[in-house]
Amino acid sequence: MEIELKYKLGSRELLEKIERDRFLLSIAEKDSAATIAMKAAYFDTDDRLLMKNDISFRIRKEGDRLVGTLKWRDRDTGISGLYARDEISVPVADASCFLSPDPYIFKDSQEGQAMLEALSGQPLVLIFETVFTRRRFRVDSAGTICEVSLDTGEIIAGDSRAPIQELEIEMFSGSRDELIRIGDRVAETYGLEPEPLSKFARGKALSEAGETQQLM
Repeated sequence: MEIELKYKLGSRELLEKIERDRFLLSIAEKDSAATIAMKAAYFDTDDRLLMKNDISFRIRKEGDRLVGTLKWRDRDTGISGLYARDEISVPVADASCFLSPDPYIFKDSQEGQAMLEALSGQPLVLIFETVFTRRRFRVDSAGTICEVSLDTGEIIAGDSRAPIQELEIEMFSGSRDELIRIGDRVAETYGLEPEPLSKFARGKALSEAGETQQLM
């Protein structure tokens, strides 16, 4: 399961301040910092079968690596900006999957089999993309391991675009309470507001708005 906090960043200056934050640096794992170019493509059927079932199908290029990810079942955490969602990620060897994805990459999981059954052979089409730079590093606080990511870029759906400028803190292991404590401390220091919508939710809304305009 993926568990993470998301916050809005109002400026690149704020991003750089958080990257140099004394508290985060004091719990950062040595040599864990990296800057990675990310490009992700989100796919669905023409009639949005996956989205109607709250499923996201993503192929993402992370530097030189391709990864396929299936996410489903958003859980209500009761906390704005805190996300908990089931997911499966698999390495992708075929670069053409970024343009024409093969849903059978998830065939070895029960959830992947359920998705394949629901698709019934329907082709997948590109719905929207995200292109962003991620500056990330790991932190360890009271045995809770998290990855801190600072993302800047944009969501692209046809001719429509929306900015990406956010802080993510994803918990790899440990206590959710400690994850929230880390997030609260950073948010209070810089006056951050929770990001109530994931990249997937924002991309979905952007693509739907573009389709509505085309019909008008």
